[in-house]
Amino acid sequence: MSAKKQQQVIEEFLGTGRRKTASARVRIKPGSGNIVINDRDFSEYCPTEILAQTAVLPLATVDLRDKIDVRAKVQGGGINGQAGAVSLGIARALQKMDPDLRVPLKQAGLLKRDPRKKERKKAGQPGARKRFQFSKR
Repeated sequence: MSAKKQQQVIEEFLGTGRRKTASARVRIKPGSGNIVINDRDFSEYCPTEILAQTAVLPLATVDLRDKIDVRAKVQGGGINGQAGAVSLGIARALQKMDPDLRVPLKQAGLLKRDPRKKERKKAGQPGARKRFQFSKR
């Protein structure tokens, strides 16, 4: 392995994030603020402002939005779950990059995985909680 390639491996940090059924593998490294998700530009992948803010919230919290390059591979779920998964992955990678960032990320609640998932449909019912109409007679 060449010295340049070995140096690149050292300064790249990995983080995994999950939300609902979405899973994101995130790689961060010092750079110019370039964000690529699934080999697509960030603005193309996150069409709404709320999704974009959700995905880069950890970078905005620690004021590193223009100093970190992010590459992410996301699969499963919908766009909201994927944005949440990318957010958690970035937060975990930032924590690995600089352990001092743990305190502000934790205070903002960005290191906690959101465990909520869709509840399964139960047998004998039309949905998870909904019941068929009751008829007394």
